[in-house]
Amino acid sequence: MMMGLILWGLSLCPVANHLMKGLEDGVTIPARLSGDVIILLGGGVNDGVQDLTGIGVPSDDMMSRIVTAVRAQKRMGVPVIVSGGAPEETGTPEAWIVRRFLQDLGVPPVKILTEEQSKDTVENARYVSEICARRGFHRPLLVTSGYHMKQACLLFQRFHLRVTPLPASLRYNGRSEITLYTFLPSVMYLATTVTALHEQLGLLFYRRHLTDPQPGK
Repeated sequence: MMMGLILWGLSLCPVANHLMKGLEDGVTIPARLSGDVIILLGGGVNDGVQDLTGIGVPSDDMMSRIVTAVRAQKRMGVPVIVSGGAPEETGTPEAWIVRRFLQDLGVPPVKILTEEQSKDTVENARYVSEICARRGFHRPLLVTSGYHMKQACLLFQRFHLRVTPLPASLRYNGRSEITLYTFLPSVMYLATTVTALHEQLGLLFYRRHLTDPQPGK
């Protein structure tokens, strides 16, 4: 009975919205796009499946990041650093799959740099910061999902790289009206709640434990 009530509560729109609000508060689209490089963080791929131009397809969440990065790149003309390794040793690095999609959407190949080692956001921040230092990039725009932005910015700051957030697919719209439908559970809201809880826990962990100059090693 108790487990059922918990699942019901986690599947409600107000609960999902409240958790997302906490993650996306203060995360906004810049009024003016400015920078010398775009950092595009990986958000998951379906490896091994057929696609129009190759094998492997970005997840729905990752596609929104790709589209945001492409739109920004076309306005600014700057390079894009794609960060994402293979989830398994035998898998295809996420950055390779995303690079193919960027090219298909019109980003020139010479404008795409890839980072193919990272397995998590800590490693995203570490390896991309190294690339920026080597290449002389000092004003990066960071593209990731809105709910993931606070954690990502915290980690890049830890590696001494100040980024300008460019969030993709913001989910909290500020609406809070209550109707009868508000109390109907939904798998969609449950998935949003699980995503938000996972992100909240990660943010809490990193805020408490990032004391080592080179975390994750």
